[in-house]
Amino acid sequence: MSKVIFSNITKRFPGITGATAVDRLNLTIEEGTLVTLLGPSGCGKTTTLRMLAGFETPSDGTITVGGRDVTNVPVNARNVGMVFQSYALFPHMSVRENVEYGVRLLNLQRAEMKDRVASILDTMALAQYADRSPSRLSGGQQQRVALARAVVTQPKVLLFDEPLSNLDAQLRERMRDELRAIQLRLGITSLYVTHDQSEAMAISDRVVVMRNGVIEQGDTPLNVYSRPGTGFVAEFMGKANILRGKVETADAAVVRVQITSTMTFDLSSDGRVFRPGQEVRCVVRPEHIRVEPEGIMAAKVRRVVFQGAYVEYLTDLEGQECVFLDTEYYRTGVAEVGQTLRLSVDSRPVWILPENEADAMGKAA
Repeated sequence: MSKVIFSNITKRFPGITGATAVDRLNLTIEEGTLVTLLGPSGCGKTTTLRMLAGFETPSDGTITVGGRDVTNVPVNARNVGMVFQSYALFPHMSVRENVEYGVRLLNLQRAEMKDRVASILDTMALAQYADRSPSRLSGGQQQRVALARAVVTQPKVLLFDEPLSNLDAQLRERMRDELRAIQLRLGITSLYVTHDQSEAMAISDRVVVMRNGVIEQGDTPLNVYSRPGTGFVAEFMGKANILRGKVETADAAVVRVQITSTMTFDLSSDGRVFRPGQEVRCVVRPEHIRVEPEGIMAAKVRRVVFQGAYVEYLTDLEGQECVFLDTEYYRTGVAEVGQTLRLSVDSRPVWILPENEADAMGKAA
């Protein structure tokens, strides 16, 4: 069993005023799953990863791996593999020697070590490069070597510290898919750290969004994106319009919210209680807004950004900023700044934010 549990983990750095990097964090990573810690710089995600690796010791709380308390266990006794942002390959060693380095301390028989190294090189499609030095490999190949060195020891937990940040955009996307495929094939419990939202959504079983040392929300990528628990999560997970509105009517299942003088949404209450006249905020993703001649609301264009596959518009919607994406511009043309557009919204994916965001913060994930 390699289930990972963080229980009330806090990390304070002595001598630095207000330096609580992680604050009472509770997180469970189920066996064989990949959980991504996502958030801006300084949110505590890397510190959390380093505490699981053993590079940092928690100020309070416990960390268990497979039911074993590893809070104060040395790095070399945790059986944890790590893939670094910088690859950390030895330049004077060949690919094979770099991978072998990971198993030399396991006291394996020579034949077993060779078999294990050969097998992982084959799995990573690196066998043909076994005798090359890292300097003769591409960035993606070097990343695969770093991954091979981490998994050849058959660790209970695999850690990724922003492993793709040094790659160009196209290679990054391809390597992202490769890493996920390998993790699924090997079935290793994994914790992944990144600040890239699309990367987190593409590879994760669960995404944990952090800010200021606490967990704001932890759920499946679909739920974190489509049902954000706070305004921060909504805006951090891609683009989002957070529109102010007022409850017109509400019952046990449906809430009617007026956003503008001409636009109302009938939304799910999601088990929450709303009252007529209550002010709320609704999350509307840009991709759910479209230009239509008979659209129910008028929006004045303030900015136009051409993105190739779509045109992004920033508009004024009765005093509220509203961003939307037009993928039909090649057919309808591109609007100009100052022009008024008629817009329609698909209300099905619209989500009402919790009334008190503090209630959604710091929860176990």
